Amino acid sequence: MPGRRKKRDTGCPFAYALDVFGDRWSLLIIRDMLLQGFRTYGQFLSSGEGIATNILADRLAHLEANGLIRKQRDPENGRRYLYHLTEKGADLAPLMLEIARWGAKYDPASTAHESVMARIDEDRAAYAAELKARALARD
Repeated sequence: MPGRRKKRDTGCPFAYALDVFGDRWSLLIIRDMLLQGFRTYGQFLSSGEGIATNILADRLAHLEANGLIRKQRDPENGRRYLYHLTEKGADLAPLMLEIARWGAKYDPASTAHESVMARIDEDRAAYAAELKARALARD
């Protein structure tokens, strides 16, 4: 994905958003960073979604190239990288909660935790702000 020409160049904000994060894997990576605090390649692989290693590497590079995440060497293990949401990436927290809410409502097989769904319904803005602050504080 990095280095590829954008499919849409219309100036439409929706088209831009889809170009930046509009695929399943990118959103699941952001979900895991926001909700689970994942920061390493191995954690993303173990998320249970079954992402292939080549797809994961591609999506991480795409998210980094688009300024949603940043990568740095792990100070405790120089052979490993840590991934962090940027402000731009953490700003997706409200959208991610809305997607989760929509999916829990319409997916008959949803395994969403009732406590998380209740928290979203109780005060989405406060929960989104908390997730964003937590993600940015993990640096």
